Amino acid sequence: MNQKNRGWIALFLAPTCLIFLLIFAIPLVMVFGTSLFDYRLLPKTFTFVGFGNFVKLFTQDTKFLPILGNTLMWILIHCVFHVALGTLLAFILYKKPRGWKFVRVTYMIPNIISQSAIAMIFLNLYNAQYGALNSILKAVGLESLQHNWLFDTATAFPSVTMTWFLFAGYTTTLVLAQCLSTDECIIEAAKVDGATSFQIDRLVMFPIVKKMIGTTVIMAATYMLQLFSMIYITTAGGPGTATTNLPLYLYTTMKANNYGYANTIGVVIIVIGFVTMTLINRLFGMHKDD
Repeated sequence: MNQKNRGWIALFLAPTCLIFLLIFAIPLVMVFGTSLFDYRLLPKTFTFVGFGNFVKLFTQDTKFLPILGNTLMWILIHCVFHVALGTLLAFILYKKPRGWKFVRVTYMIPNIISQSAIAMIFLNLYNAQYGALNSILKAVGLESLQHNWLFDTATAFPSVTMTWFLFAGYTTTLVLAQCLSTDECIIEAAKVDGATSFQIDRLVMFPIVKKMIGTTVIMAATYMLQLFSMIYITTAGGPGTATTNLPLYLYTTMKANNYGYANTIGVVIIVIGFVTMTLINRLFGMHKDD
């Protein structure tokens, strides 16, 4: 590569690098830096405390560990069961049963509706006075099962989970696309060798779509690490901390004028994200060439 070409490459890369620095790299460094300070605006405070915020978070903050547990549990549910649901539906649809195109389109619709709208739907569905869920239970004679679903500590967590659990449209769409792009000759060869439909799915299709499933698992974990509006609108993290996750805790801490401590929580979210992505990459062999 001659010097002239290198100059043009540097010129075209410069705007991207500048945007990356301004929007991502510098703010990221500032998050890590300010997490080492007692940083408040009113009254204005900027005192270096070292790792004091981290020590307080893990040893003195009684809310943090339950909130961390909620976040990790949601990541696990989303990455395992939610992705499995979407993958299962994709494996059914790629065989093109009657009406498969209609199901593919309609199943994706909830994923293109805003989180706020979905949250409002479920807020009304779960309403203790006029919600459809309690009305159905009453109509079939199961009044004893009626609850204030979102504000009872026994039911709040699973109720919030159900606001997104069934909508695995992105997983289904991506895995289905990978399945449909598979050469039919591979499947036909397996059938000629006497493989059953289940064996084809397990021994032929799954290895082919494994990395795509890994991609959807990464998307699922990322989604859970940034989930905010769905929880904020339905329960605002209550009752107590039963449905609070780390992003919501960061927001409430920031609202309390404790920016240094909020950024400490942000650092924890970043570390969890990095560790989670690394584990998923290794589990699904995302770093290996086919």
